[in-house]
Amino acid sequence: VIFGGTETGRMDSEQDLRDYQREYLEFLDEDEEHRERVKEMIRANKQRLIVNINYLRKRNQKRAAKLLNEAVLEIIAFQRALKEYVMTIDAAFAKQHEVFHVGFEGSFGAKHVSPRTLTSSVLGSLVCVEGIVTKCSLIHPKVVKSVHFCPATGKTMERKYSDLTSLEAVPTGSAYPTKDEDGNPLETEYGLCEFRDHQTFSIQEMPEKAPAGQLPRSVDVITDGDLVDIGKPGDRVYVVGSYRCLPSKRGGFTSGTFRTVILANHVMILSKESAPMYTAKDVKNIKKFSRTKKFDVFEVLARSLAPSIHGHEHIKRAVLCLLLGGVEKILENGTRLRGDINVLLIGDPSTAKSQMLRYVLHTAPRAVTTTGRGSSGVGLTAAVTTDQETNERRLEAGAMVLADRGVVCIDEFDKMSDIDRTAIHEVMEQGRVTIAKAGIHARLNARCSVLAAANPVYGRYDEYKPPMDNIGMQDSLLSRFDLIFIVLDEMEPTNDRRISEHVLRMHRYRNPGEQDGEVLVMGEDTDMLTTADLAGGDLEQDTDTPIFDKHDDMLHGTYKGKDDIYVTKAFIRKYIHVARNMKPSLTREACELISTEYARLRAQDTSGTNKAKTQPVTARALETLIRLAAAHAKARLSKTVVVEDAEAAIELVNFAYFKKVAPKRQKQKQKDNDLDGVDDTIAERKRGGQQKDAAKPKRPKRAPGDEGYDPYEFGSDEEATPDTVLPRDSEKMDSSTSQVVLSDARLEQFRSGLFNLFASQHSQSLQLKDVYTSEVLNRESQEGFTQDEVNLALSRMEDANQVMVSEGFVYLI
Repeated sequence: VIFGGTETGRMDSEQDLRDYQREYLEFLDEDEEHRERVKEMIRANKQRLIVNINYLRKRNQKRAAKLLNEAVLEIIAFQRALKEYVMTIDAAFAKQHEVFHVGFEGSFGAKHVSPRTLTSSVLGSLVCVEGIVTKCSLIHPKVVKSVHFCPATGKTMERKYSDLTSLEAVPTGSAYPTKDEDGNPLETEYGLCEFRDHQTFSIQEMPEKAPAGQLPRSVDVITDGDLVDIGKPGDRVYVVGSYRCLPSKRGGFTSGTFRTVILANHVMILSKESAPMYTAKDVKNIKKFSRTKKFDVFEVLARSLAPSIHGHEHIKRAVLCLLLGGVEKILENGTRLRGDINVLLIGDPSTAKSQMLRYVLHTAPRAVTTTGRGSSGVGLTAAVTTDQETNERRLEAGAMVLADRGVVCIDEFDKMSDIDRTAIHEVMEQGRVTIAKAGIHARLNARCSVLAAANPVYGRYDEYKPPMDNIGMQDSLLSRFDLIFIVLDEMEPTNDRRISEHVLRMHRYRNPGEQDGEVLVMGEDTDMLTTADLAGGDLEQDTDTPIFDKHDDMLHGTYKGKDDIYVTKAFIRKYIHVARNMKPSLTREACELISTEYARLRAQDTSGTNKAKTQPVTARALETLIRLAAAHAKARLSKTVVVEDAEAAIELVNFAYFKKVAPKRQKQKQKDNDLDGVDDTIAERKRGGQQKDAAKPKRPKRAPGDEGYDPYEFGSDEEATPDTVLPRDSEKMDSSTSQVVLSDARLEQFRSGLFNLFASQHSQSLQLKDVYTSEVLNRESQEGFTQDEVNLALSRMEDANQVMVSEGFVYLI
């Protein structure tokens, strides 16, 4: 603020200040809300009053407009009026403090900006900036008033200091007095001097609001007094203050560009969760949806995740569990049991791994994305940097700290170096980042879930090597992932045709009312240009969110009946936000089932069998079962984890560890397209009725050498039924399976072929269906072996203690 150069100009400015002060005093005296706020401030022994600018706009619109455009002069008048008003209420309290401060909240309209939209047009204005705190400086005391005593004369002198960061931008000399006018030495009375805390921090624009392809902008914020140390790196904040430029003068001249800062008068920490707006009908719909008996709530929600991605049912269930999360527990001794679920997708290229990450990025309440080559260990956790201006050490938050209480999506996870991957070990289990370097010891919260996607060691998955050799990562890192899914690109004609039809439908899909060639919008939120949600009006004006998506043949495929339903993306967001707040407790029956399953997994891991598994079975697997069961219970908004939830968790773990699919219950009619490429013909046959005729042409009776031969015809629970036996040739079609005779020569041929099959697979165990359809086995005999002959031969070899058949597997002894 530049006051007039002449005496008349100064008098006019002072007169204007007194007029403004009188109007602000009338506002404080007449408004009942702020009268209570002043009394509360006095009771709490504070010096800062938070004023809602909406109330000021109703009482005095002219002053509110001036306050937004000419901030400094108006704030000085407001602070003087506040001190005068406090004097009338409690004179003793007013005398204890020389200055009272004013902070603002409410709707700022065009002055509600982000670091990117801070331009020269808002210099000198009162602005509200939203962003993420990226780095904070240390707190320094700044001298406001010094008191000096002269022993020679016995006099005491005071001196006040101000600089360009003070409200009145009239800097005083920075020289500290050591002698008086006569040259007598002065002693500083430190007990009478006044110091004020001073801190600088930077805020960066929020990643979800930054335009793609551009670097995020940031701005420095200067705080004093009670506003210091409110936010730490990773916090989302609203900062209200005056926008000011600081001239830089070097060598007697100044450049044309100035450094700009925000002088804060109010700092608000935003919630970690970006809560959506709810209407009364939304709450009613959420309760009704969670209690319905017409369909499985968890299955419908999982199916509605990323409907543009074909198949991957188990992965979608795992991603839904990741979004819901488990139950976090902090024990009395300080131990934290994480509730965050970590998932790793590893497999062949072009299997929609990155698309799954992108969908989570637009669905999760808070999500930060990064790639393996584009990020380092300190970029993911935290870094200690040196400030260019003050040469101080600063702490800068990484991606996982910024995503606290959210999801971190890491693509190309295998491209990271081992040193960088080691940096996230602590975050994935403890939920925090500990820094002890360059004299800084700090601990930052990073309670986030990790969803990572990677390719195998050899680029494509080598089926002749165990999963652990294909993944090629340390066991210490793999054990921190709750679920690891191997996604294979299998060449199977029926499945390929189904995928191609789905992809072509996606390319033809258009939103209602959308023109051809228009860019598809992933999802956007309307910005609320206010620091607080105004209770009442905004909630009633918000439109209700529909539950179910209208069936679209292009997006969802051909309608298959009442079970083929999808939930809207907006409803999923609201439902997940409500479900995350549930804290279900374990029942005794669920505990016993989880305990039994964990003991079975450990016994299976240590039994010496070569059954392929994707990760080591450690004690963390027990916590994985508990977290997944709790997430399944959250999907039903249940307060208890029952046996049904434990069974769903066990099914997910069995599929992720061993790619084993549990047999379907009779009441479930939904078709299950698993990732291992099992043909859906048998599943469709179980659905019966409407698709019985469609299932018949999908089972051609072809010999192994014929074109279109499908080795997965027998990969189901119907292998033992007579109608699933596929005859080897036309001569054996009429032979009766009840009269099977196997000579010693044929048995020797079978034994030799089976041993060759074990050698070719480099494994000590084989699936029974692979033995039935093996060409290596049939090469030993010109006539081949029927299924009944294979069963009889295996039985005789079991009697001779040469092999063991159990649960659909043949083990070599």
